[in-house]
Amino acid sequence: MIKRFIIAIILIVLVCGGLVGFNLFKEQKIAEYFANRPRPTVTVSTVTAEAQSWKPGIEAIGTVGARQGVDVASRAAGIVTGILFAANDQIEKGQLLVQLDDEEEQATLIAAKANEARDSQALKRATTLVDKGVSSTSALDDAKAALDASRSVMERVKAQINLKKIRAPFSGTIGIPKIDVGEYLPAGTVIATLQDLKVMKVDFTVAEQRLSEVHIGQPLHLGLAEDAMGYEGKITGIDPKIDPQSRLVSIQAEVGNSDGALRPGQFAFVRIDLPQENNIIALPQTAVVQSLYGTYVYMVAEDDKAPAAADGKKKLVARQVFVKVGRRFGGKIEITDGVKPGDVIVSAGQNKLTVGSPVTIDNTVNPADTAEKPGA
Repeated sequence: MIKRFIIAIILIVLVCGGLVGFNLFKEQKIAEYFANRPRPTVTVSTVTAEAQSWKPGIEAIGTVGARQGVDVASRAAGIVTGILFAANDQIEKGQLLVQLDDEEEQATLIAAKANEARDSQALKRATTLVDKGVSSTSALDDAKAALDASRSVMERVKAQINLKKIRAPFSGTIGIPKIDVGEYLPAGTVIATLQDLKVMKVDFTVAEQRLSEVHIGQPLHLGLAEDAMGYEGKITGIDPKIDPQSRLVSIQAEVGNSDGALRPGQFAFVRIDLPQENNIIALPQTAVVQSLYGTYVYMVAEDDKAPAAADGKKKLVARQVFVKVGRRFGGKIEITDGVKPGDVIVSAGQNKLTVGSPVTIDNTVNPADTAEKPGA
């Protein structure tokens, strides 16, 4: 009985050992197969690193506004008798926009002028009588006071008539009328908006760390899209106080608007120009890979270990190079360490690469070509 049990155990051990040995042998052969199997060649696009001139800048988001812009309102109450403008008219400073009913004031002015003329004649007679010694100086003083009072009334009526005429406070583009002829306007009613669109202002903020790089008169570029910064301007104001909550400082600039495309309230991209820098190495952002282990690029180099191809050329492989990056602009990213001029860097196709992958270069379609060069 014991002998059979021992034999069974030995058979089980042999079977298990055979299975384990077979699996180990199989895995070894599979590993040898893949180790000896040639790695597939990956087609990539590349760029050659080179020293460039870069005009850096401070980028921000701003809001466009008119340099001068107001809601034109009536200063007096009255019925609208005339609207003398249409939407989007170019208005000159002092131009009459709206006429309110002033018949009562005009009638009062006629009476005031008559009183002023009467008191003026009375003063002349009083002066003549005093000169002849027929009248006292007190009568002359009364005549002067009466004339001054009449003139004061007349000027007050003229001022009331002027209040019935709503004029443009400055030159600009008038908006859509908000009133109708025959409508009664209470004092303070807005009739339209008036905006000077020839020169626009833009309000934006920058971080307090960049404040030392900003000054009055500094040039900048503005655009309604990040890749279309076609408007030029300059900084006109820097807030002396930094927001203690956001640590941002408010800045205002003026920008020319010759084509009239900029409108108050628009969202805009702003780039403050800084002095040009030379010998900067910058790569397309598509070439730089960021991971948990660091930031790196794939550099294309000759494989010294592999035999040359039939045409005598060395085979190319991808080498992983960790880099330090700096500023970004226009689809480019500055490389401060890890890449030198002349290095060939993969700009597209990295997702198919591993360290040492054989590569072939095809730059017929290269996304890096669409990236804007620094300083452009």
